[in-house]
Amino acid sequence: MSRTRIIFVAIVGVALSIIAGAIVFQFVDRNTQDGGLFTEEETAVSTPIPEGTILVSLASSNTKRNWLDQVVADFNSGGHTTADGQAIVVEVSHVTSGGSMNAILDGTSQPTAWSPGDASWVDQANDVWQQRNNKPIASEPCAPTIYAPLGFAMWRPMAETLGWPDTPIGWDTIVELAADPEGWGSYGRPEWGQFRFGHTHPAYANSGLLSMTGFVYGIVGAADSLTAADIYAPEVEEAMRALEQNTSKYGKQAPALLDLMAREGPSYLHAAAVPEANTVQMNVERGDELTFPLAFIFPSGGTIWADHPYCILDNADWVTPEQAEAAAIFRDYLLAPEQQALAIDNYLRPLDNNIPLHAPLDLDHGTDPRVSPETVAALPSPNSEISAAVIDLFAITKRKATIFIVLDVSGSMEGEKIKTARDATIEFLQRLDPDDEVGLMIFSDVVTTLQEPERVGNVVEGLSQRVGGLLANGNTALYQSVCDAAKEIQKMQFEDQGNGETRLYGIVLLSDGEDTIGRPTENQMFATCLPANAEADGVKIFPIAFGEGADTNVLTRIANVTGGRMFTADPASISNVYLSISAEQ
Repeated sequence: MSRTRIIFVAIVGVALSIIAGAIVFQFVDRNTQDGGLFTEEETAVSTPIPEGTILVSLASSNTKRNWLDQVVADFNSGGHTTADGQAIVVEVSHVTSGGSMNAILDGTSQPTAWSPGDASWVDQANDVWQQRNNKPIASEPCAPTIYAPLGFAMWRPMAETLGWPDTPIGWDTIVELAADPEGWGSYGRPEWGQFRFGHTHPAYANSGLLSMTGFVYGIVGAADSLTAADIYAPEVEEAMRALEQNTSKYGKQAPALLDLMAREGPSYLHAAAVPEANTVQMNVERGDELTFPLAFIFPSGGTIWADHPYCILDNADWVTPEQAEAAAIFRDYLLAPEQQALAIDNYLRPLDNNIPLHAPLDLDHGTDPRVSPETVAALPSPNSEISAAVIDLFAITKRKATIFIVLDVSGSMEGEKIKTARDATIEFLQRLDPDDEVGLMIFSDVVTTLQEPERVGNVVEGLSQRVGGLLANGNTALYQSVCDAAKEIQKMQFEDQGNGETRLYGIVLLSDGEDTIGRPTENQMFATCLPANAEADGVKIFPIAFGEGADTNVLTRIANVTGGRMFTADPASISNVYLSISAEQ
């Protein structure tokens, strides 16, 4: 896997304050390179620090990445110490809320402090930690740090057609537009076609969980309370089904959806449920790439003003009292007025409403500074019971997927590569919804279909056994495998459409090398097997460049022309890549 590493080095002298520090992150998704906005799960890697220095490792949700990077750099250069004079160094890794929670609970991540996007993740983590250890993971309540409210990013001409910024626009508007057979024609803009919507997966992404919870509040009409029974009510299920059956794109992170909107333009997605911060950041940092500016819409019925709590994990056995003390000093630094005001420059809202907003949080950059928790209701964060019900209802109502897994089993995959590819693919199969459909194709000298796409629940066990016995040998018929898989899944899509089914279609293509067969040619593959332009409801290909020998240029082009995403992976990261793809479908 191609990796970008910046190593956090802190050199602290006995008589000097901290001289320098830098942070390095390990990226899973290749799209983060070349100026991409988004990353997958990231891990900070540090060198040992001098004796007498307290290291505070902070796992923070990536929405506030820019702000925290700046604050951490300022803090580390400020010579802060504990009560007994030990120097403090803070190291931050930017993560997804759900992914970091799971990593902390299973012990693969052991930060001193944790700052997910919303208190709902803390509630879930505390429930599990309480069951295991008879105590919450943090001894004190987690302090809010900033506001990053949730809403809709929509192309500005479309938002203005709905009446933005002065006309209230709620989830009911989105559902009605998504389900309307006339689409934008009902608003006098038939040339825009059917409304196409995207949101992140609520089981993995903070934005997905909070957006779907806000959706339920909007449908129920409650502003201060919600029960699991409310979520499973027939009218809520019907409304969510109407939304999900017309949702064209899921994902693991909100910035990835915005990146896709930037790359593919208004013909691909019309709106996505994302935080305000990501929307404004896209307008500011990539405005030249956008066909139109984006507008951020606050749902009129209320939204979750995600407050990104800061939790000191002092009940975990890996956090020492000295680290907990140092983490509290950094928390107080974060909450000081100077750092709160700095949040505005980084697309976030300070907790204190007395701090006046200014650019870039203004109409020119796509958001309404007149809005506050007093004008758009602040909905309660979901507790663990509500979160579980929202995720479950989403799984019940979401568009099901038809997925073709296409694996390179050529000779270059022999050894550790084929072993880890087998294991990760089996794990991916086990993660799919029973009502999804999955097929398997392998290629070396020739392309062989081992399983036509069938209902996952019917084939997962047998298919897992087949995958577990795959061997590597021969050449690499990469181009032919793409053509064969695309032909088969497009045929299924045509049949489904004839039967009135609406599904998502994807091809997961794993390869560690270049095509060595030569037929079809590269040009033939692109000209005759793949679409000229990506379509929101078309077949998306998710190539995985497995190792340094993969043809990343060709795989990236395949992803781009189909509206998929290209990933890079190695044996250590392939499981996380498959996790990201499962969130896409």
